[in-house]
Order: sequence, then C-alpha cells, then structure tokens
Amino acid sequence: MNWTNLLRSEVEQAYHAASRLMDLVDGDLDWKPSSGDNWMTMGQLLLHMTGACGATFRGFVTGDWGMPDGVDMENMPEEAMLPPAEALPSAGSVDEARQALAADKELAMSMIAEAEARMDDPTPAPWAPDHPAPLGQQMLGMVNHLALHKAQLFYYLKMQGKPVNTMNLFGMV
Repeated sequence: MNWTNLLRSEVEQAYHAASRLMDLVDGDLDWKPSSGDNWMTMGQLLLHMTGACGATFRGFVTGDWGMPDGVDMENMPEEAMLPPAEALPSAGSVDEARQALAADKELAMSMIAEAEARMDDPTPAPWAPDHPAPLGQQMLGMVNHLALHKAQLFYYLKMQGKPVNTMNLFGMV
C-alpha cells in the first residue's frame, strides 16, 4: 500500500468538502442542536475541524503535540484529554475557521511529505500508548476524524434547514 498517495488523496477530498460546507455556514456560531446535551456550538465545531489533521499529523511525525512544557499526555486525566463541549474554544468567525482549515491542510500535506519514508513504522498515539499502529494508519485515522466532523457539520446545516444533500457532504457541489 502506498500510504503517501492514499493520505494525500484523502486529505484533498476531506478538506475540499469541509471547506465547501463551511461556505454554507451563515455566521451564527452560537447555534447548536436544541435537544440533548454536550453538543459543540457551530463555532466550536468549526474550530475543532481546523486541527483535525495537520496538528495531529505533526504530533505523530515530530512528537510536538502543541502541549505546554511539562504536560504528560500519556498520564493526562480523561476529562482533560476529552473535555465537555462547553469547555471547548470557538472560532471567532467563519472566515477565521476557513483560513485555519486551509493552514491545517497545508501542514497536513507537509507532514505527509516529511514522514513518507516512515509510514510503516509502528507509532503509538498518546491516548493509546500501548497500541502502536503504522504511522500511515494513525494519520489516516485523523483524516477519518475530520470526515466525521465534516458529517457533523453537514447535519448541523441540515438541522438549520439549509438545502444540503449528499453532493454537499462529499464536496461535489
């Protein structure tokens, strides 16, 4: 399997579709589903999507997870690793989120290039240090992370009554 080609293709598709869906957000960044709990607001979701791949790819490739010095991710309490939605930061604007998404895509592509020769190396994730997987697989998992949140954005738009369909979900319109 050629991890590099697969990852480049998947990153291109996921970021293209996510960007197109962001184009449909009207700017109400405080909106969230009215039923249930622990939903991200639209702004939190947009900001969360902007670090789905590039930032995590950098963590896997370089070991720089963007954490302050002295923070041990392997021993971090679960509530700190996965805080409730209310504790998550929010994008300041849709334009800010779109710019950050583009920057994250560039970072993702540069990390794919940097790691090309190491894609089959067993690499643990800080949240599962006892279960290493090939670096390429770890990176593909992060692309899947973006794809899941892209689908969440799609359903947020649908719940708001926006005229979205499967073509929007996959970035075909």
